[in-house]
This record gives sequence, C-alpha cells and structure tokens, in this order.
Amino acid sequence: MSTEAATMAGNELSLPEKLDSKAWQIIAVVILAPFMTQMDATIVNVSLSSIREDLHASLSATQWIISGYLLALALILPVNGWLVDRFGTKRLYLFCFSSFTAASFLCGAAHTMQQLVAARIVQGLAGGLLTPLTQLMMARVAGRQMARVVGYASAPVLLAPLLGPPLAGAILKHASWPWLFYVNLPVGILAVALAAALLPHDESLIRKRPFDLPGFLLLSPGLSCTLYGLEQFAHHQSPFFLALGLLLLGSFIWLALRKKEKALIDLELFRIRTFSTAAITQFLSNGILFAGQFLLPLYLISGAGLSPTGAGWVLTSMGIGMLCSYPFMGFLTEKFGCRAVATGGVLLNLVGTLPFLWMAQAGFSMPLALAGLYLRGLGQGATGIPSLAAAYASVPKSKLSLAATAINIVQRLGGPIATTTLAIVLTFSEELHNVHGPHSFFIPFAAILVLQLVVIGAAIRLPVRIQ
Repeated sequence: MSTEAATMAGNELSLPEKLDSKAWQIIAVVILAPFMTQMDATIVNVSLSSIREDLHASLSATQWIISGYLLALALILPVNGWLVDRFGTKRLYLFCFSSFTAASFLCGAAHTMQQLVAARIVQGLAGGLLTPLTQLMMARVAGRQMARVVGYASAPVLLAPLLGPPLAGAILKHASWPWLFYVNLPVGILAVALAAALLPHDESLIRKRPFDLPGFLLLSPGLSCTLYGLEQFAHHQSPFFLALGLLLLGSFIWLALRKKEKALIDLELFRIRTFSTAAITQFLSNGILFAGQFLLPLYLISGAGLSPTGAGWVLTSMGIGMLCSYPFMGFLTEKFGCRAVATGGVLLNLVGTLPFLWMAQAGFSMPLALAGLYLRGLGQGATGIPSLAAAYASVPKSKLSLAATAINIVQRLGGPIATTTLAIVLTFSEELHNVHGPHSFFIPFAAILVLQLVVIGAAIRLPVRIQ
C-alpha cells in the first residue's frame, strides 16, 4: 500500500467538501457523549470530599471512585475496533450510552463506597468506548473537513470543565451528592433517543472477524497495569504493576506483529508515515496538556502562594484560550495547511510556557500568568486538532475503527507517562534546591519546554495539507 499518495497530497490545495445538514445532525448528536462524560468526570472530581464524608469512607477507598473508572476505561478501550466491526457503530453507541446512563443511576443509588465504585467501573466500561466511537462517526461523515468538524465539536465539550464545578456546587448546596449522578439521566435519555432516530444504520460495514483473545488478555491488563503502575511509581510506591504492565504490552506488540491484520490492533497502521507522525504528535501534546494540569496548580498554590480558589480562577484562562481557538481550527487548517497550524500551535504553547520559566526565578506576575495560560490554551487546540484530522485522513475508510482504537490508546498513555515523569523531575528539583518554593519549579518548566521542542520536530513532519 502506498502510505501517502492514497490519502495525502504533499503540497496541493484540496478544495473543501461541503457537509450537508444530515452530517451536521450526526455530529450534533454524537458530541453529546464526550460532553456528558467530561461533565460527569469534572463534577465527580470536585465532589470527592462530600461523597467521602457522607459514606464515611477512607481517603484511599474514595480514590477508587476515580481510579476504578479510569482503569475500566483502559481495560475496554482495546476492543473498540473489534466491537465496531462486529456490531456496528450505531448499535454499539446506543448500548454504551444507555449503559453509561444506567450506571449513573446506580451510582446515585449506591449506599456504600463498594457499591459506588462498582457502578463507576460500569460507567468506565461504557464511557471508555464513547470517545473513540464519537471520533469514528465524525471521521466517516467529515472526510477532509475533519479539522473543522473537530474544532466546532470540541467547543461544547470544553465548556464541561468550566460548567462542572459551579454545577456541582449548586447541586451540593441544594441537594445531596446522589444528584451529582442523577443529573446525567435526562441528558442520557435525550441523547439515546436522538441517536436512535438520527444516526444512520451501518450494517453494511459490519464484518465478522475472529476475536483476538490472546491479544486482549495481554493488551487490556497491560494498559490498566501500566496506568495504575505509573500512578504508584509517581508516589514512590512499588514499581511491580508498572513492570508487569510494560511486560504485557511488550508481549502484545510481539504477538500483534506476528498476527498483523488479525491482531486486536493492526500495528501495520503505524507503517503509514502520516498516521505514525500524527500519533506521536497526539501522544506528546496530550502529555504536555496533562503534565501542565499537574504542574501549574502546584506552582500557583505552592510557588506563587495563591489559594486553591484563586488558582482555579487563574487556570480558567487556559480554558478560555482553548475555547477561542477550537472553532477556527478547521478554517485555519484549510487555509494554511495541517503542518503549519500544528507547528504554530506548538510554538504558541512554548511561548506560553516561557513566562512560568521566568516567574520561577523572578517572582509571580498575575498578568504574565494569565497571558501565558491563554497562549497555552490557544496552542493546545491548534496542535491537537490538525494532527487528529491528519491521522484519520491517512487510513482507508475500512480501517477507521482500528485507527480510532489505536489513536485513543496513544492519547491515553501520553498523559500519565508525562505526568509521572514530571513528578519525578519536580521531586529531583526540590531535593536539588532543598526548598519547596518557586525556584524548585524552574527545572520542571524547563522539562516541559524541552518536550514542546520535541513536539515541534513531530509537527513539522505532518503533511502540508489533508487530501
């Protein structure tokens, strides 16, 4: 297979395809899934202390409300491609959204922490497939307009982290914590009804291929152990789960290379230069995003001396930057090309990091912090959307389900790997300076800067334009 000529044209401008009203209907319906899961995650994250007090649970037990969800999500993600090929996107989407909504009810009805964690695991199993399914259905209808579609569709999803905390506060003020989960029910019921009525049937794309059971038994536990092990390793605990996870992932790669298209994930996709370059860009940019979400609040509170509430308000500047950039990414990608926009996005992200490098030495400045975070938000959207669009455009339509699984696994690993690495760097820096003040953040911010330079190296290898 020609890895580039089939789907990408190096330097030629391709005329944009016009999306009809039916395509926009599909996009509007499927975007409800990531909006709801993101809103749910934000509400739960800021409400853990209230849930813990009401259920009289320990801190370690309460943490499994988050950890159980994330591990279940990692466990189910590898089978997305096979499930899509076996049952079809519409049928699977309806099942997952219905299951997520039902699990939300079970979360609210839980009387013990064990019941709540079990319901959250069911939520994770259902929610883990909704994001790749959303991307897959958008890629099928968007074609060369993928960057524009993702840009518009991401804007409402980005509202979820902004709306989540005040919504959680209002619920806890006027009702009890179960309503944090019951609020999902009307949205879920409406979304399932709209999906049943408006999403197209895709039975013609269903193909029965054998299930790669050995691959599943290696990859799914491997991902879960790696993600859990990274969290343990970051807290200076035993590296056993991390080592086990890496061993299982290595064994899966060896098996998948032998089985090729019969594997749970077709690693031949990574032989397509555009796909592998976009995957690396996604991995690194996701790592920068999550590493920043870990480091920036620590700096603002421990280094700059802001209160948690004050730090939260300052961090909204980055969310505003992302909201401002996402809707224009399609237009900019069509006008200037995938490579230029993604590279420019990384440069904006890099420039937005420089003020924090300076403030770690010279002292905190509110205007500089707000400007830097805003630029980081602008850059994050400009990097992620063009590379994601390039990844989906580079593979044959028959392999979109496998591509969605692969790219989501890569995205999922980037965050915890970068965060764990940065936690180790921060610990080293604190020991080096023998102090926990702002100066100890200089080396971690410099590490993010180095990572951004590496992303530039990947972004300049993206195709000039999507064809």
